[in-house]
Amino acid sequence: MLEKSEILFNLNIVKENIENACKRVNRENDVVLIPVTKTFPHELIQTCIELDIEEVGENRPLEIRDKYELYHDQVKIHMIGHLQTNKIKYIGGKVVLIHSLDSVKLGNELNKYASKNDIVFECLVQVNIAKEEAKFGISENNIIEFLKEFEKFENIRIMGLMNMAPFYDNSEDARNDFKKMKILFESLKNEKFKNVQMKYLSMGMTNDYVVAVEEGSNMVRIGSAIFGTRTYL
Repeated sequence: MLEKSEILFNLNIVKENIENACKRVNRENDVVLIPVTKTFPHELIQTCIELDIEEVGENRPLEIRDKYELYHDQVKIHMIGHLQTNKIKYIGGKVVLIHSLDSVKLGNELNKYASKNDIVFECLVQVNIAKEEAKFGISENNIIEFLKEFEKFENIRIMGLMNMAPFYDNSEDARNDFKKMKILFESLKNEKFKNVQMKYLSMGMTNDYVVAVEEGSNMVRIGSAIFGTRTYL
């Protein structure tokens, strides 16, 4: 794990890159930066707190449960990975935003859990804009029908869209996917669905966040560019 000074140095570079990307396309810098602490030891959360990082991204429900128990009153946790229905119990009441809502079945189970525990889950719909078979997400062609299904779920609030672009050696190759996401995002703002608002467009990670911001992302999920290479167990 990197030293705190190294993390701060990297964090400032990422922030500067975001600011410059916004300036290049003449947009206000309204980008929410989610530093991704997934798979790193829980001590990294303490470092984040010391660096005034208020929100972090995690993708493993059990890690969220354990880290929440240590730091729940000091940092907000985003669930950014694929969520299985049998793992909802580990994140209920512990996350501020689920980025990976990708099926009505998951929505139904989230709503049932939330209703029983008197909470509301705020979620982003994961869109598979590139139509990758190996990735989760809703097809852009099915998004209207999908959102209509969620009008019946009183304990779910859909707050926008999330996309994971394919990994390209050249980040410019992701630009077209991000353009499509932005067009979809803006078009959905004109639709009126109960329990739905298009507030966040979460797209862009370490390898492509600059392009994503240039194309309209207002939430980016950055891990290794800030914290260094992670080790997967």
